[in-house]
Amino acid sequence: MKLLNDKVAIVTGAARGIGEAVALKLAAQGAHIAFTYVSDSSAEKASALCKKLEDSGVKARAYQSNAGDFAQSEQLVNDVLKEFGKVDVCVNNAGISKDNLLLRMSAEQWDEVMTTNLKSVFNMTKQVIRPMMKAKSGSIINMSSIIGITGNAGQSSYAASKAGIIGFTKSIAKEMGSRNIRCNAIAPGFIETDMTGYLKEGDAAEKYKSGIPLGRFGSGENIADTVVFLASDWSSYITGQVISVCGGLNT
Repeated sequence: MKLLNDKVAIVTGAARGIGEAVALKLAAQGAHIAFTYVSDSSAEKASALCKKLEDSGVKARAYQSNAGDFAQSEQLVNDVLKEFGKVDVCVNNAGISKDNLLLRMSAEQWDEVMTTNLKSVFNMTKQVIRPMMKAKSGSIINMSSIIGITGNAGQSSYAASKAGIIGFTKSIAKEMGSRNIRCNAIAPGFIETDMTGYLKEGDAAEKYKSGIPLGRFGSGENIADTVVFLASDWSSYITGQVISVCGGLNT
């Protein structure tokens, strides 16, 4: 018996990296997948992912939609409800980084990170709680970061956006608990993706690894496994929590 048979999950920013791993893992556990991508350049990857998901025996649909835009988020959820009939799980994964020292950071860079990383979580959560309230069930999973817990020089905008997700998650858990809607966050550590290619080689990589008790970087699958747990009934008494998937870096 698969953990998520016939559940419907939305995953934002799933054309690559952690989002792609999450979509594939949820589908492997029987969930039907609606996922988003933003840029035209990601359309080919999104189409390929859609085929992979369908080949695993579930229904899948790719939507070109910007979660940082309120109107587009509203339209997305309406379209998913028409196509799939319900929303059981929402994984707010869309995110970017625009690293810079604060002295050099522009207001535009700050706003772009906040819109993509934090406002998107508000936009999507506000839309999915309505059908979840009607169903008296749902799991919202927000992708924070270990940087949102510890902070990091040169990443003030990224850290602030990811810390904001944690506060938002805890508040929604308290608001929605009486409706049997759970809201949790995952705080990945150093995960090998396209965004973190600089981690893979050289002295810098070894320096980062030396600070991780498990002595290695994580994979998208490590994060996806945690998403499956939080999406499933195995975590039915867990809400308002932040799970660090970081190899012991935040210990």
